[in-house]
Amino acid sequence: MKVILIPGLTLPRFSDDDVARIRAAAGPDAEVVVTTQEEAGKHAANADVILGGVPLALFQAAPKLRWVQATSSGVDAFLYPEFRDSAVVLTSEKGLVGEHLADHGFGILLQLTRQLPRTLKMGPDSWNHRPALRRDMIELSGLTMGIVGFGGTGRAMARRAQAFGMHCQAMDRDPVAPSPEVAQVQPPAFFHTLLETSDVVAICCPLTPETHDMFNDEAFNHMKPSAFLVSVTRGEVVVEDALVRAMQGKKIRGAALDVAPREPLPPDSALWDMDNVVMTPHTAGASQYRAGRNIDRFIRNLGHLQRNEPLEGIINKQLGY
Repeated sequence: MKVILIPGLTLPRFSDDDVARIRAAAGPDAEVVVTTQEEAGKHAANADVILGGVPLALFQAAPKLRWVQATSSGVDAFLYPEFRDSAVVLTSEKGLVGEHLADHGFGILLQLTRQLPRTLKMGPDSWNHRPALRRDMIELSGLTMGIVGFGGTGRAMARRAQAFGMHCQAMDRDPVAPSPEVAQVQPPAFFHTLLETSDVVAICCPLTPETHDMFNDEAFNHMKPSAFLVSVTRGEVVVEDALVRAMQGKKIRGAALDVAPREPLPPDSALWDMDNVVMTPHTAGASQYRAGRNIDRFIRNLGHLQRNEPLEGIINKQLGY
């Protein structure tokens, strides 16, 4: 078996210990190669397994490829027709990234509800604006969070929401299990009801053909004027112009975004100039534990592969998650 390891943004390096553990899991006869994305094609002809990104050119250079593990939770970059329709198995970090995404989601939500960016920009002058700042501050306790997509990230958001004293409701495309915070996970037909009855709407779903542009003008028309939008998974779930119109028309109160419909979001986007929008540059996925979790899953999956057992984190390539 030949295994290719390709560092990337979320897994920037492989330590000597990482490589030794992977070699041990792959077996004594395995060849393990650490390379760059640019050089990977030179090693791909006999590759059975790749940990890392696989653009079309690399896929075409690897005719023996059996399995790829992504070093990202979102796998939309892999779903070009040639790879999507092939027999190659795709696994990912699915289920492993929810905790830090939810940390970040609540961080940027609290920036909005507690007026932190305004206060910080004012500096010492903030003491002259205390009454105005206090009037605009929101307590989360007692509010309802509506979660769109109840996988690992959605469940982590629900745990944090309950800890803040919020009520939780959720919907998912699939009939997934409930949680202590969400007694019943609703089907997609519940979408407009969720929007109409939530004070905070958290986008926690993957990017698929079904979710692309899901938050359009019609969706924002169903949200409360007092509601906040939080998005930490994929920016293309939101229509940028529709969000701008919703903010300008006061159809929602604010938006906390780690991901944008265009990345990087150009300086001329109207969203940059809105006081009730908080944005970070797609950094919610950062965690000191993330690389280790991915490598540990990869090592377990090498064992599963050799024993002909189901792999962890398998992606349905046709559905996109």
